[in-house]
Amino acid sequence: MHRTGILYALASAALFGVSAPLAKILLGDISPWLLAGLLYLGSGIGLAVARFFLPGSEAKLQRADIPWLGAAILAGGVIGPVLLLFGLQQGSAGATSLLLNLESVLTLALAWIVFRENVDSRLLIGAAAIVAGAVILSWPADGSTGTRLDSALLVAGACLAWAIDNNLTRKVSGADPVMIAMLKGLIAGAVNTAIALGAGAAFPALGAVALAGLLGFVSYGVSLTLFVLALRHLGTARTGAYYAGAPFIGAAVAIPLLHEPLTVPFIAGGLLMALGLYLHLTERHVHAHTHEALDHDHLHSHDEHHQHAHAPGTAAEPHAHVHHHARLIHKHRHYPDLHHRHTH
Repeated sequence: MHRTGILYALASAALFGVSAPLAKILLGDISPWLLAGLLYLGSGIGLAVARFFLPGSEAKLQRADIPWLGAAILAGGVIGPVLLLFGLQQGSAGATSLLLNLESVLTLALAWIVFRENVDSRLLIGAAAIVAGAVILSWPADGSTGTRLDSALLVAGACLAWAIDNNLTRKVSGADPVMIAMLKGLIAGAVNTAIALGAGAAFPALGAVALAGLLGFVSYGVSLTLFVLALRHLGTARTGAYYAGAPFIGAAVAIPLLHEPLTVPFIAGGLLMALGLYLHLTERHVHAHTHEALDHDHLHSHDEHHQHAHAPGTAAEPHAHVHHHARLIHKHRHYPDLHHRHTH
């Protein structure tokens, strides 16, 4: 299942990565703050429509999940974008691009230090290579990186908000990922759109609104759904590291789409990211570990971690229901997924 999680994380990064050059085109017709709101709203509305046609096999959000999800939406959907916009208003675009790479670093740091997720030296080196590649990709062509201290602090605050969001979302990643992403999109989109319009942003033509909504659905909604699935299988630190490849994907798309040149930084950044991905893809975390007794609810098939019984004809797989895990001690390759969040 870890390979499935890796595919989810890379697909999520790819969909989000392509949003940057496409959103740049839309910025000619829509103010940045309003575009942020419309992208989130497009995400939420699109997922609401998609969810109507999807089978309801995933586990439902529980009352205990609401505080975690609410805090994640507040941090990553509302506070993060607002801090970023104020930072952009006072600082340079080049410096802001560099500072945004803090998100992956802070996500990994919080997962490791605060939430006690296992992070070994191989993962740290791989994450460092990926982030270094992202820094090289986003370094201004003229070498200018100067920015005001207040702008830098605001952008760093936005990165911290998104890192908190990533770690809090992991707490609810066993529940329906479409519902999680839909709620984030609808709530954050409504708040950001209201703020933008309240601040005097002009409402764009309906064609531009439709394009922004479609981009938001694909690059924010579907991407976030895949991100939640990756969190379920890989944990926060590894998912965040894979997600740092989004700038490279965005830069690669911009070459044919916006006729941007193939540069030495692009090649160097790509090589560093390839090194980081190799280190992560070849990670082998194996040791004897203990699964304490647990009752929880998530989508699953019967495997070595799911050996409970069902009445005949009631257990089409995969399925979701509350089920019990007895205490188990065994040894196999694993990532910090829903069943391997033990300490080391």
